[in-house]
Amino acid sequence: MQSGISASQELQDAFNAFVSNSTERALLAGIDNEKLIPKTTIPLQGSSFKDDLGQLQEHLTPNAASYILLKVEPGAPDGYVAVTYVPNAAPVRQKMLFASTRLTLVRELGIERFRETLFATEKSELTASGWDKHEAHTSLSAPLTEEEEGLQGVKEAEAQESRGTGARRGHVSGKIDVPTELGVLEALGSLKEEGCRGTLVQLKYQLPDETLTLDSSADSIQPEQVGGLISTTEPRFSFYSHPEQSADGGAGATILFIYTCPTGSKIKERMIYSTSKSWTRIVAERDAGITISKSLEATEPDEISAETLGGGSQSAEQSGTESKPSAGFARPKRPGRR
Repeated sequence: MQSGISASQELQDAFNAFVSNSTERALLAGIDNEKLIPKTTIPLQGSSFKDDLGQLQEHLTPNAASYILLKVEPGAPDGYVAVTYVPNAAPVRQKMLFASTRLTLVRELGIERFRETLFATEKSELTASGWDKHEAHTSLSAPLTEEEEGLQGVKEAEAQESRGTGARRGHVSGKIDVPTELGVLEALGSLKEEGCRGTLVQLKYQLPDETLTLDSSADSIQPEQVGGLISTTEPRFSFYSHPEQSADGGAGATILFIYTCPTGSKIKERMIYSTSKSWTRIVAERDAGITISKSLEATEPDEISAETLGGGSQSAEQSGTESKPSAGFARPKRPGRR
């Protein structure tokens, strides 16, 4: 989901000045008249950026969203962190705009400058103690293998989205990526193995760090069983190798990509999943080596039937566009709409 909002020249100039100014710790930005604009800066006072987080509190309110560009390592070419602060009490439209524009923000300001992107809903998350908790949680992640360290993740995904799927790989730093737990790529890779038709792999994002994890993997699943196996309370990205269809009429199975977003999902979950859909698909196709023949979206899992999963490659989205939902097969509703 993209909002169509872009960075104003004023913000680009302000960010360039912020980068070159050794006396500033943070630049706050917002959205006004369909443009990303600068709002204010806070000075660099402490020896550590965490010492200066307290200065942010007076600029954050419980009902207004904001972007915070933090200078965590002055002088480093990638010494910045982009924080999207979207409090729970903010208006629904504002939540949607800020969530769907946060990737545009870092892309247009220079994605290579940002070593990390964060999503916060509470002021307490943007304090020294809140940051310590974030770092402690991050440090618990399983160590990456050499192969996983080579994955380009979100940076490359965003670069491909902005330049097209033919963009060169290997020229973007991998410090910002899609954190992916062990087992995800192996499960996705099994979908293309011969004899694995009817396999259903479900992925979810573990919050608050937005780590892509394996929710479940099951074999010998018939099309009419798929909807009943998907969570009815949380969004899911599901991959299904259709047992009765062949990709392009060949021996390989038709692999379906299914995005479900139940109305009972939390607002933060909906925003994160809606903006992560294309990244998840890139992880599956590029890093797990599978070919997705058809994409489907539904609000509730019970909308997924054998009929909606049928059609094989004849109705597949060969060009990367999403298939149109049939009657009774709706796209996820906007937050706040029931």
